[in-house]
Amino acid sequence: MRVLVFGKTGQVATELSRQADVVALGRDDADLSDPKGCASIIQDAQADVVINAAAYTAVDKAEDEEALANVVNGDAPSTMAQAAAAKNIPFLHVSTDYVFNGEGQHFWATDDPVSPCNAYGRSKLLGEEGVRAAAGHHAILRTSWVFSSHGNNFVKTMLRLSETRDALSIVSDQIGGPTPAADIASALLTMADAMVSGQEGGTFHFAGAPATSWSKFASEIFALAGRNVDVTEILTKDYPTPAARPLNSRMDCLALEKDFGIKCPDWKLGLIKVLKDLGIETHV
Repeated sequence: MRVLVFGKTGQVATELSRQADVVALGRDDADLSDPKGCASIIQDAQADVVINAAAYTAVDKAEDEEALANVVNGDAPSTMAQAAAAKNIPFLHVSTDYVFNGEGQHFWATDDPVSPCNAYGRSKLLGEEGVRAAAGHHAILRTSWVFSSHGNNFVKTMLRLSETRDALSIVSDQIGGPTPAADIASALLTMADAMVSGQEGGTFHFAGAPATSWSKFASEIFALAGRNVDVTEILTKDYPTPAARPLNSRMDCLALEKDFGIKCPDWKLGLIKVLKDLGIETHV
């Protein structure tokens, strides 16, 4: 299976390259701020499937750069999906729980109403709508709270802060599923293989289990890494950011298990693997 991946240094793209022989395109090769250029790459490529693991991910900065975020997260995947549809090859696109408004305490189903609470979420929703409108063989994989041993993520930030801090205040009223990038990559490759063989696509959710808060996630990171850091739980309103964050990021992942046999990953097991990958002895 010849896999063309948009993204090279991001968390999911890095894991895709680790797990399979893929052609991964970095920004120098494929700039998503140039949607037509990205579409041309697909048109010229000898690929069986395309995975878009690249995105504008600066959530707070997107409040001031919404136009750019809309091009990268909206126009680019839409145009790329059209190019893949024209070649009759599957197009897999990574999206986010931020397309929902984050209200309530239920697990979001794939067909629940979408209503993003920030510019980043709106840009990702534009991409979803464009991928569907292309009417090709596609799959949209919404995920959340991605972490790995590379790139910028919550786990690495907590470990860095623990080097100089013995106490931290962490938000406790945002609830979601931390998701290992390695598991996202594995899910995408499984989906790609099945779709190349004729499996139907659609919109799916994939997030780590069990659902937890940022503060409890941080406490588990420190416990496993043997870091003596006291975590004080605070509310989102006490930690203002330029972009609003959804309080409820719980994801119903049953559709993915039903259609592809892919179960939610245990984020604690994924965290242990990431810590070991970083050379940190774990205290289980």
